[in-house]
Amino acid sequence: MSEGAGEEMSVGQLARRSGTSVSALHFYERQRLISSRRTPGNQRRYHRDTLRRVALIRIAQRVGIPLVEIREALDRLPEGRVPNRRDWKRMSQGWQDELSERIRLLVHLRDSFANCVGCGCLSISHCALANPDDRLGAGGTGPRMLVPDTEEPLPESG
Repeated sequence: MSEGAGEEMSVGQLARRSGTSVSALHFYERQRLISSRRTPGNQRRYHRDTLRRVALIRIAQRVGIPLVEIREALDRLPEGRVPNRRDWKRMSQGWQDELSERIRLLVHLRDSFANCVGCGCLSISHCALANPDDRLGAGGTGPRMLVPDTEEPLPESG
């Protein structure tokens, strides 16, 4: 079978076409993100729509979506036919709020990081202004200002 011909691809063809290593494809399969059938010679064969799934997996991972959430989203795609644009849009809409929140937190981190590491320590001169008497320490450990609880509003940077 020539590269790109037919309805199925070998793992090597899928790796080349998707820009993903064979070991990553095997990992995705073990995680039930993609699937293959086995030939009588026990070789994997992937349907061509797996290219779209691999692209989505890689993009979703790049923006920090956990594999379990990626699998749940892929599980909602139709069985027995290639997903269409409407299917992909419906699936991705579930991530809109989460991605918007990540963007909000990243913007806050970008705008605040130079002034304070957000840990609640008083070792940086600005922290004495942003965190008098270490009041953030009562909220727990870690970078309280940079990665706040989602229920609390972000402090104004500046």
